[in-house]
Amino acid sequence: MLQFLEAGANGAGGAGGGAGLLGMLPMLLIMVAVFYFMLIRPEKKRKKEAEELRTNIKVGDKITTIGGIVGTVVSVKDDKFVIETSADQVRIEFAKWALSTNETATAAAQEAKKKAEEEKAKAIAAKKAEKAEKKNKKKEKK
Repeated sequence: MLQFLEAGANGAGGAGGGAGLLGMLPMLLIMVAVFYFMLIRPEKKRKKEAEELRTNIKVGDKITTIGGIVGTVVSVKDDKFVIETSADQVRIEFAKWALSTNETATAAAQEAKKKAEEEKAKAIAAKKAEKAEKKNKKKEKK
């Protein structure tokens, strides 16, 4: 940056000014890449996940709104949903953008993840048992 300022102070710049700008170009590109990967890309991912959460809401889900109201979904319309809160069966209508979390979907995702990990562990254990069995057969043949 100082090279750029010095070139500007020396007049039109000429070849020295062009070299200063070319020297700054890689740094500028690195900064743009860092901003993209650290700020823009994660934000797009969060927005996509939030939109998916709002479109996949269904009757019976336990949800929390951005205002902190917790309840069970009773009805889902195009851009609105109705929840029932507490034992008094109070029903409140919200816009879909007011949805913060869906505990039912989160619990289902955690259960699926746990099940996948258990299946993976079983598959690894089966492979180890198979290898051990092959070793034992080779020893018996000798």
